[in-house]
Amino acid sequence: MDNENNVNKYSKEEQLNESRVNHDDQKLTTNQGVGVSHTDDSLKAGNRGPTLMEDFHFREKMTHFDHERIPERVVHARGFGAHGHFQPYESMAELTKAKFLQDPSIKTPVFVRFSTVVGSKGSADTVRDVRGFATKFYTEDGNYDLVANNIPVFFIQDAIKFPDIVHSIKPEPHNDMPQASAAHDTFWDFVVNTPEITHMIMWLLSDRAIPRSYRMMEGFGVNTFRFVNGEGKGRFVKFHWKPLLGVHSLVWDEAQKLAGKDPDYHRRDLWDAISKGDYPEYELGIQIIEEEDEFNFDFDVLDPTKIWPEEIVPVKPIGKMTLDRNVDNFFAETEQVAFHPANVVPGIDFTNDPLLQGRLFSYLDTQLIRLGGPNFHEIPINRPLAPIHNNQREGYHRMTIDQGVTSYSPNSLRGNAPHPTPDTEHGYAHYTEKVDGKKVRERSESFNDHYSQASLFWNSMSNAEKEHIIEAFHFEVGAVMDKQIKERVVEMFNHVDGELATEIAKGIGVAPPQNPGGTGVTASSPAVSQENTNQVAATRKVAILLEDGFNHHQVTQVMEALKSAGVHSEIISKNLGMLTGVDGQQLEVNKNYVNTGSIMYDAVYIPGGRQSVDNLLQQGDALHFVNEAFKHGKTIGATNEGVDLLVISQVEGIELAALDSQAELVSKMGIVTIRNAGDMGTIEQEGYFSQQFVSAIAQHRHWKRKNKKEMVPA
Repeated sequence: MDNENNVNKYSKEEQLNESRVNHDDQKLTTNQGVGVSHTDDSLKAGNRGPTLMEDFHFREKMTHFDHERIPERVVHARGFGAHGHFQPYESMAELTKAKFLQDPSIKTPVFVRFSTVVGSKGSADTVRDVRGFATKFYTEDGNYDLVANNIPVFFIQDAIKFPDIVHSIKPEPHNDMPQASAAHDTFWDFVVNTPEITHMIMWLLSDRAIPRSYRMMEGFGVNTFRFVNGEGKGRFVKFHWKPLLGVHSLVWDEAQKLAGKDPDYHRRDLWDAISKGDYPEYELGIQIIEEEDEFNFDFDVLDPTKIWPEEIVPVKPIGKMTLDRNVDNFFAETEQVAFHPANVVPGIDFTNDPLLQGRLFSYLDTQLIRLGGPNFHEIPINRPLAPIHNNQREGYHRMTIDQGVTSYSPNSLRGNAPHPTPDTEHGYAHYTEKVDGKKVRERSESFNDHYSQASLFWNSMSNAEKEHIIEAFHFEVGAVMDKQIKERVVEMFNHVDGELATEIAKGIGVAPPQNPGGTGVTASSPAVSQENTNQVAATRKVAILLEDGFNHHQVTQVMEALKSAGVHSEIISKNLGMLTGVDGQQLEVNKNYVNTGSIMYDAVYIPGGRQSVDNLLQQGDALHFVNEAFKHGKTIGATNEGVDLLVISQVEGIELAALDSQAELVSKMGIVTIRNAGDMGTIEQEGYFSQQFVSAIAQHRHWKRKNKKEMVPA
């Protein structure tokens, strides 16, 4: 009976009620029992100054958090990596003395690890989450780590709250659910009690959190760093990775289905692209703010919850990274790679960004336990190409066999070797900055605007992107059991935009705000919307639905046109094996409906051939394939008898090619059709099917069919 009562006591409802009980007797303390008066800000030298190492509460809180998970990473546990190289476009000597940014003829080797943040190693690739985008540059001056995310802002302003945000978003401790998801009470309880998170939530619930591919995903350094040139002049800098394929995303229904059909979707996509020679390319860009302009903006340049809008501070492209080699061993390379924001080279320095200051401590501390001690830099994937000489010895997993009797400095037995590296020989010298302030546990008042940039983000979205954000709120907050938290979410985002708050309320079962609010911000930032990204068809995947009796000439002509545009095609049929066309020629099936789905492709093509199409018309899987692609806004092409499949499907409201004998090419809202066509044309021939089909594929999705797809059963 006691056990039964104990189980009942910890039902979800009772836990929520118990959490509201007054616990005035429970005072926050350190692990030594010392009372803690404030846990929201680290101890700084002035409210915009650097974090102080004497902040024992910060160090204890962060150290305990860093060591909470073994052996996988506490965050960014699920990742995938690749090798490549980076080349600058021109010398950056005017801005920085970093050597790898000086000579356009020099290729610097890199290793990149992409990752999700919240889920465990066994979670799916396509969950709604922030993605990590960490790059290790093996420069001649030593290793430089650019530890980035695919979202330019962060949840919190001060690193001391990092354990809190991660604890809240991780699976709830009583039942370890849900996995890799923010759709639960503890996370949204943290959200409504942390106004600084508002801007980040807008990004997290946007399409940015479900990328189509790592190859089509931006990266942002998030924190404010500093470039220092050879004359010692410093400038504030933010880093950007911009994919040459553009920035594109999945739709939520697609992401959920992919999590079941292929949980390795993103890593497989990256591996396959590199294996095929479709090497992902990213431009490295920088935003620069002169130190004398530090206070000339309506945001604090050190606030990690704010962007520097690109129309105000343009991004300057300075080089290109190409990923051209897959790993040889996942564990030895991807799992054991260790990134750390403090791994910088001369010419790149830090600022008093309070999130960055904490990261400089946390990453190294985490690696010490995850990789078994202080010698993880000797693991091959972490080993710099530059020579290493110092007096650090022994410890777990020491690989270097040090010679000589000295391991200290100064010494005379070895002439004081290893000698300090002078600044003139690229020894690292920290930027000279005056630090003057009282020791306080406070935050600068310039960090207090939590809603203006969230409004800017909302204003920047296209109608389709806004609809996706609202749907994401309905899913995420709809999973919250506590009605008070739901009501507070609506209240919180009413500060951002009254219409947004009203739409959120509609889907989560609470009343809309009585007085619709907002910040009054009317500005927008075009670079924030994915609608304004590059649109290219290269590296996309097209599914070709076939059965015996297909028109071989049409299929091969379209496949050749797709190939010339850098688009890959696969033949999908009911069964694997060989299919025979009306002329007796054969093609091999790549996938069947059991081991693939429309969610794994960017477009669908149904060629002619009476027997083939009649067979497809009898297959529910084929009809579902087309319906689902249509519902997800993808390009669909059909030629000759293939158009009949679209007529029978639920692709309604689209002006299909005429059903009579007239050969008329129609391309509307991503549906490309033609009847009685003999020549499919090439991608250079305007007005032919192949050119129109490839052009539609390049647009990624066709959101204008939004209202017409709601009735499609898929």
